[in-house]
This record gives sequence, C-alpha cells and structure tokens, in this order.
Amino acid sequence: MNDSLRRAAACTLALALWSAGCLLPVRGAEPPVRKAHGIETREPWTTSKIHGTPEPPDPYLTEVAFAKLAFDEPLAMCVVPGGDRLAVAERQGKVFTFVGDEKTSTKSLLLDAGKLVIGLTFHPDYAENGQVFVTEVTSGEGDTKDTVEVVRYMADRASPPRVDPASRQAIIAWKAQGHRGGCLEFGPDGMLYFSAGDGSGIADQDDTGQDLGDLQASILRIDVDRPTSTRRYSIPADNPFVGREGARGEVFAYGLRQAWRFAFDQDTGRLWAGDVGQDLWEMIYLIEKGGNYGWSVNEGNHPFRPRRDKGPTAIVPPIVEHPHSDFRSITGGYVYQGERSPELRGAYLYGDYDTGKIWSLRYDGEKVTENRQLVDTQLRVVSFGQDQSGEVYILDFIGGKIHRLAPAPKSAEPESPFPRKLSETGLFASTKDHTMAKGVIPYSVNAPLWSDGAMKDRYLAIPGDGRIEFETVTYPQPAPGSLPGWRFPHDAVLVKTFSLEMEAGDPNSARRLETRILHHKHMPGTDEVGAQFWRGYTYVWNDEQTDAVLLDAEGLDRTFTIKDESAPDGLRKQTWHFPSRSECTLCHTMASKYALGVNTQQMNRDHDYGGVIANQLSTLDHLGMFTKPLDKQPGEMAKLADYHDEQQSVASRARAYLDANCSHCHRKWGGGNADFQLLATLPLSETGTVDARPGQGLFGLEDPRILVPGHPERSLIHHRMKILGLGRMPHIASGVVDEEAVELVRKWIAEME
Repeated sequence: MNDSLRRAAACTLALALWSAGCLLPVRGAEPPVRKAHGIETREPWTTSKIHGTPEPPDPYLTEVAFAKLAFDEPLAMCVVPGGDRLAVAERQGKVFTFVGDEKTSTKSLLLDAGKLVIGLTFHPDYAENGQVFVTEVTSGEGDTKDTVEVVRYMADRASPPRVDPASRQAIIAWKAQGHRGGCLEFGPDGMLYFSAGDGSGIADQDDTGQDLGDLQASILRIDVDRPTSTRRYSIPADNPFVGREGARGEVFAYGLRQAWRFAFDQDTGRLWAGDVGQDLWEMIYLIEKGGNYGWSVNEGNHPFRPRRDKGPTAIVPPIVEHPHSDFRSITGGYVYQGERSPELRGAYLYGDYDTGKIWSLRYDGEKVTENRQLVDTQLRVVSFGQDQSGEVYILDFIGGKIHRLAPAPKSAEPESPFPRKLSETGLFASTKDHTMAKGVIPYSVNAPLWSDGAMKDRYLAIPGDGRIEFETVTYPQPAPGSLPGWRFPHDAVLVKTFSLEMEAGDPNSARRLETRILHHKHMPGTDEVGAQFWRGYTYVWNDEQTDAVLLDAEGLDRTFTIKDESAPDGLRKQTWHFPSRSECTLCHTMASKYALGVNTQQMNRDHDYGGVIANQLSTLDHLGMFTKPLDKQPGEMAKLADYHDEQQSVASRARAYLDANCSHCHRKWGGGNADFQLLATLPLSETGTVDARPGQGLFGLEDPRILVPGHPERSLIHHRMKILGLGRMPHIASGVVDEEAVELVRKWIAEME
C-alpha cells in the first residue's frame, strides 16, 4: 500500500470510529466491557439556561381561523363572488366552498376534478354566469411532459353550489416538466391572468425564460368572455406583444421562473407576484405590462446565465428579494385591507413554504418603505387567501388548516437573556474540555449525516425529570415508510459538536468548529396536527478552543487550511458553512419528525459510555427516559445499517446512507420537489426511483433516470452526489464530495438486477 492510500485508509477508519461514538483504545487502558445498561442511574439535568429565543419577539402569531374545518393538502383559496362563501382547492382535485364565518363547521363539495388542481378562481360575474376556473395537471406518460390546462366549469344555482363535471371546457394548455405555474386571478379589467412556470426543474433547461414564442415562464392575459372561431378565448388587443413576430400574444409579462402565487391589490390594482428562485434568491415582483423579470439571465438582481439571449424589453428588478438563508420557496400573498389588524392595512403580506416565515412590505410607488418579519411559523405556507372584507388567510399545506395573523401578546415578565456563549447554556461543565454537565447524555447514530468529513459528538439534554414519548409522532399521515418519531418535553435540547482535522488522517489534530443545538418548545395542539416547534442555533468556537459564541441569525462561511500530503504543496483549502437559523428548518422538517438522529432506527445501536458498551435504547429505557417502559427488545425494533460496516450488504449500506442524508426531503410531505422517496424502510420498487425519468433536468447525461439498475453512469442519484455547485445533492450544508459514499452507491447500482 502506498503512502497516500495508507493516509486515506487511516482517515476513513478514524472517521468511522468517531462517527460510531467509539474511541481508539489508549495503550494500557482497560478494554471496554459490555453491560445491559451504559448508565446505571439517571442524573437530572438542572442547569439549563436555554429558554426563549435570542431574537426580538415577533409582533404577530398565527391562529386557526376556522377551527372546525380541515382540508387535505389545500393549495388555493379564493372568494366566491356574490355572497359570503369562500372556496378552497385541494391538491387531488376536490374544491370545497364554505361560509366565511369562524364558527362554520360545514364544507360543501363544489367540484371533484379527478386530477391534480393547482389554481382556482371564479368569474367576477359568477353570481350570474356560474363560471368556475381551475388549473388542472395531467401527468405525462413516457417521455412526454405534463399537460397543464386552464379549465372552465359551470356551477348550478343551488345553495351550496355544485359543478356539473360534464360542463368541463379546456381553455388553454401548456407543457411542463417541473415548474407549472398555475395561479389564476381575474384582474380589475375583467381579463383572466394566469401564470406558467418555466416548465423545467433546474436552470431553465429548455431556455424558455426569455422566449416570447411560448407560454412558459410568463404571466398570461386572455379574454374568456369573447371566444374566437378557433379558441375559447381571445387575446386582448392591448396585450404588450400582440403583433410582434414570433411572440405569443397571450404574454403579459415574462422572465418568471415560477410565479406560484400572484394577486391584485384591491385598492390600487397593482399586480404583486412571488417568484420562486433556484440557487440563492427568492423574489417579490410588481408585475408591469410587458415586464421582463430576468429569468434565466438573472436570478433576481444577480447574474445566473448572463450569456443567454435576452428578451426585447429591459429587465425589471425585484421589489424585494430574500437570500436562501431566510426564504427557500416564496409564496406570494395579498395586500391587507381588513379590519382585524388595522396597523397592517396597505401592507403586502407574503411568506415562505420551506421556512414558514411570514413577512410584510410597504411600497410607496417608488421604493419599499418597510420590510419586516411578522412571524416565524411551523406552517407550510403554500398559499394565501383574501375574503370579501380584505382579511388575509394562510393555507398550511401539511396541517390542512386555514390560519390568520393575530397580534402576539406581550409577556408580563420578560424571559431571561438567551445565552450568547456556549459556556452560558448550562450544557457544559467545562467548554474548554468539552465536558458535559450532569444529566446530559451522549449518544451516537447508525448512519451519520455526511458533513464534509467532520467528526461529531452528540448529546441529549432532557431537563429535570422530563420524559420522551416513544414513537408517538406519526403526523403527517399517510406517509408510506415513515416510522413514528419521538415526542420531546418542553425545553429539551439536542447537541452536536462538529470537529475537523487540520491534518488529514490525524484525529489528534481535530479542531472544534461549531456546536449546534436544537431547542424544543412545547406547542398547544394534538398529535393529529403534529404540534412541535424546534429552533436551531449555532455556536462558533473561538481560536483558543475554550468557548463558542452564538452566531447571528444569518449563516457564515469560513475557510480553513488543511495539511494534506495528497494536495498540491501539501495544503488544501476547505470552506466550512455555518448554517443560518432558517437553514436548520430545511432538513429538520415536520415530515422527518424534526429530530433526524434521535429516533428508533438511528439510536438502536451500541454506544461506548466511557468504557461500558451497551445498547442505547435499553440504556434510555433503564433510566426511565421514556414515558412508558419499552414493550419490545431492541432486536425486535427498526435499525438502520451502519454504512461503514463492510460486513453488511452493499444494498443495506447504500440505502441507509441515502435514508440518513436525503430522506428528510425525499419522502412524502418532505418538501423535496421530486416525486420519489429514499426511505430505507420502503421496498425499492415503491420508492419511485427505478427507471423513473428525472423532473429536474438531464445534467448532460444520456437518457438518465433516477436509478438505472446496472448503470450508475445514467443514474442521477449517483451523478448528483459526485458534483459540486449547481445540482449538487445534498444541495445545502455540503461543499465536499463524500468519495466513499459515491463509490458505495456506484457499487450498489452496478450490482442491481
């Protein structure tokens, strides 16, 4: 074995042992012994100083607006003109109406389209003509893209109303493989406006953003009251590109990647839109006639593909843009015109699907005069709605409830200051020595998350005599393959310290970079709505390695010089990303039960408790850490494979790696925008990966699929693990390729039948 291979082997062995929670034996030390329990007696953790939040309190909170109503994956909400009813469209095609009274308990089925519905609106003269408009999606077969259609139905005059399915009329259609758009709104001019996304999943691969010759990447405007001999609509003569050679006359504005939700201001008639970005930015635009919003030459104000051909009109900058440290999938809203919160009148409210944040902005016609966060929620803010009186509502895609804003109550007694130093948290007896306080319990996991080669120490801190509910968190359901999670008591804290070798292959050179904590706050609600709230914080270690300081809400990048004999001149640079607080929520999702490593299949393993080896579940059960004694032995419970253990099968190791690193997004309800799942608990045939066509781009591969048995070179899972930058997976928290895992997954795919 040559020197470079020896160093690589040593580094891999050290990382595997550290990740497993084991230490290399010290010469002369007693070998560890196996016992039934790693800790004999529980010591309560009584020193916690982690309460509340370091942020100024949000001025608002959210409350359920219609307590007795719930919907299955609601996507759109609007007014039913001519009365007091509101309407909600569910993803799977059902549209319900209900009386807009907070005491209402009845929803009435208006329409069952029998297919995916992503947009909903009613004709302004609905009370007279009964016209209902929805955006429907028909999935493509084989190589064909999805078909997105604006469809008109006719409703009867009954109370509540009901649509006649036979009245269906397709008005206009376009193709999409990814961003579909789909928002529908009638403007003050009586014209129907609707959005079409760029039709691809990544980087505008069809180059439609600046192309006026198609409907994609645009907001369109048509007249549905004046059909022609060949169409069920006409193109308004004053549309901006009517008569331009090669342009579609329906285009009102273009250069929009995915204007998922837009709306008109009831007072001014301004058209506001939230445009979902790709790599770094999320945008709010004020839509103008003929406006070019830059995609995919720009992403917001920033170059994206600057060499691509530009459209015929100048690029209009966003009114507001948010970096991905705050927003990840923006949801446009409405200008508030209600009476419940008069201080918000005239403010445009919008939110984010991934982070749950809701913000407002004020615009005086020339500039933004105010832009602030109203509340940081755990909602999946998929859409907003506005009623007849101008009140604004928030649709939670996962919870299925309709929410609204309410002023946050002012606390009579301010909480104690949030600890700004790690030494002030009460988690450590000594930060310098990285010695934990009494009652803080170490743990390890079967399949560690890849963190650019960093080593990790993990701890569980449950205050006082608090106890964990074992496998009681099942929400959201149905969720095939998703195992129940643990429910934690108020003020529970999960701790993880990251260390990086400053000399490759030498664990003794490890430097502590950061300690991340997840802090649990008990929330009202039942198991039916998965009521949990976790906040993530990062403490950055000082150069002296004696303490760490709380990082501000924004993230941080810091570059370290690593001694590495395999690198040119024996040195290489590695940039470490310290996550923002918003970024914590991207992986620690509701669907993954938030605590990624503290669950049965990860914790069901042996751990070295300082010379005593024992199963972690048995140890926690013995200490009374669960509300009820476990009714099974660990051998009867779920367990992920240790992907470093070559004694286990290649398939189980590869799937454990993908489960640990990818399935928090790639599962049902997880937020990943690809329709496949990577839970190891599902049979491979039920994951939607084998021979599945990609929806996010081809990445230069020949006829790729998500997984192609026997062909890793055509398998996008393998390819996207190998690359950095655009298209890398995981797309956050990693800037170094996990070469060992890439080889493991390559071998697994190559061996597949």
